[in-house]
Amino acid sequence: MGDVLAHESELLGLVKEYLDFAEFEDTLKTFSKECKIKGKPFSKTAGGCLRDPRSPAVQQELLAAFEGGDQKVFFRLWEEHVPGAVRDEDALVQKLEFYLHIHFAIHPLKRGAGRPDKRELDERISYFRSFLETRGTALSQTTEFLPFYALPFVPDPRAHPSFKELFQDSWTPELKLKLEKFLALIFKASNTPKLLTIYKENGRHNKETLQRLHQQLVEAERRSMTYLKRYNKIQADYHNLIGVTAELVDSLEATVSGKMITPEYLQSVCVRLFSNQMRQSLAHSVDFTRPGTASTMLRASLAPEKLQDVPLLPSLDYEKLKKDLIWGSDRLKAFLLQALRWRLTTSHPGEQRETVLQAYIGNDLLDCHSRPQRSVLQLLHSKSEVVRQYMARLINAVASLAEGRLYLAQNMQVLRMLEARLKEEDKDVVARENMLGALQKFSLRRPLQTAMIQDGLIFWLIEELREPDCLSDYMLEYAVALLMNLCLRSAGKNMCAKVAGLVLKVLSDLLGHENHEIQPYVNGALYSILSIPSIREEARAMGMEDILRCFIKEGNAEMIRQIEFIVKQLNSEELLDSVLESDDDEDEDEEDHDTMEADLDKDELILPQLGELSGEKLLTTEYLGIMTNTGKARRRGQPGLWQSGDEPLQRPVTPGGHRTGCPV
Repeated sequence: MGDVLAHESELLGLVKEYLDFAEFEDTLKTFSKECKIKGKPFSKTAGGCLRDPRSPAVQQELLAAFEGGDQKVFFRLWEEHVPGAVRDEDALVQKLEFYLHIHFAIHPLKRGAGRPDKRELDERISYFRSFLETRGTALSQTTEFLPFYALPFVPDPRAHPSFKELFQDSWTPELKLKLEKFLALIFKASNTPKLLTIYKENGRHNKETLQRLHQQLVEAERRSMTYLKRYNKIQADYHNLIGVTAELVDSLEATVSGKMITPEYLQSVCVRLFSNQMRQSLAHSVDFTRPGTASTMLRASLAPEKLQDVPLLPSLDYEKLKKDLIWGSDRLKAFLLQALRWRLTTSHPGEQRETVLQAYIGNDLLDCHSRPQRSVLQLLHSKSEVVRQYMARLINAVASLAEGRLYLAQNMQVLRMLEARLKEEDKDVVARENMLGALQKFSLRRPLQTAMIQDGLIFWLIEELREPDCLSDYMLEYAVALLMNLCLRSAGKNMCAKVAGLVLKVLSDLLGHENHEIQPYVNGALYSILSIPSIREEARAMGMEDILRCFIKEGNAEMIRQIEFIVKQLNSEELLDSVLESDDDEDEDEEDHDTMEADLDKDELILPQLGELSGEKLLTTEYLGIMTNTGKARRRGQPGLWQSGDEPLQRPVTPGGHRTGCPV
């Protein structure tokens, strides 16, 4: 209350000034009378910008100068009382000023029928030309004013048809009316009451602050997502490392029964299992030839770290979600697809992520169990590029998990739509990457392998790989890995046999590609198709052994060993195709590959505007549900079959799983 009393006089002055400005005459009289009765004086300086008593006089002077053609007086007052920002930035004011300059330039020609004073006319024309070369250049590209740039060079503008309008009786009065309206507006604006100024400034400041905070929030959420993904990757690597270590310990214990492992091999494997900081000391200080040393160290490294409990994410209203995915605006669809993908990619591996996926499956988020007339899957054919891309990203994310692939495999329409869109999409690189990524992960399942082979996808892949430099790293890697997985099947090899020369040419070219990540898949594909006698004959005819031996000279140790196996396969005389897997059993379980690659969330196309919800906040604010998370136990695939790193790949893999050390 004390603060109010201390500033009461100033506040009353602000109110009085605003009532006066807004012309609330009766209200102002009542307000002034009541303040006088209560003995509350007004602050004379409260407003800080009371009406300038000279304003009416200045307006009259400007109008008098306009009518009398007094160019110097008019533009002196014009520059003094019209703010520079208004003259420079307001297009309407710029046009008015242009016409005012024309008015003063031709004023001597309009005063009477006699000949004008040549000296005065030349002076005014010179002044107008100077204006055209300075401030007038702003309108030089405007069609309306373009003819007037020739005015200074016309001997008698009155006789020129382009300037006929300027000499009509109505032109000057109309210009004067525009000037009067502008002067009334500008002088009223210059006396804006302080109360209104405070309101505007605070409103603008609050809006700018809110926008800045909103942008900071978006950036913070993005960084948080990035860090969470890094944490998830490190955690996945940790679990893979534990699995590798356990297998190695079992191998070491098997040596008790007489199986021999060389100390050099054991040392190289053990050193790889420890952090970079420990490698040098281990390599020089540990005697790996002493019995029990490696086993003790490895078992010590298996001490499990106590993991903190991760809460489950809130349940969602999937019925409302699917309705908006089908009938909502394209922008809403994109934000929902993004949020559903983020919920999967940023969740913690384990129970939290499994619960999210089971909720998607249990509520048939992608309409794989049902066949409605309008399904969420049809978003792959949306006219919106963003919606198509984000739908492909979501499918790729779901396909990254074994249970997700099983769910998507229930509806062969998903596979057919992805194949069709992949071949049709020619502009959006990220959409193509995610469509191909999903298909590559589908190739871990034998029924989907069969369908892709029958659809002729091998031929499309070969055509794409003929120009590998036109593909992104992701496209190249996943295309080669998909080709290899399909070539592991007898049907796939037989397809390759139909274009054996082209397939061998493409694969031999890829052996020397600068992207070394594709080498294991190229080697695997070559090794597999060379089990077909007709392909071996074609390879020998084109001198494949010489090509391979060139890479033996240049490659690393692992590459050299794999190529030696390929050369051995090339020179084999076996007539039967010795395949690791049976082509008769289409229901064989896939291996348990769960890998969320970082590329799933790269290069986001949309960012929320001020007031828009996105991500988890959008889902939990607008689509909160009750008990839609399902607790179905996770189905586990086959345990991984370990294969020697010396041999080419002979089991289906994904690039993400292969890089992180998943069993192949």
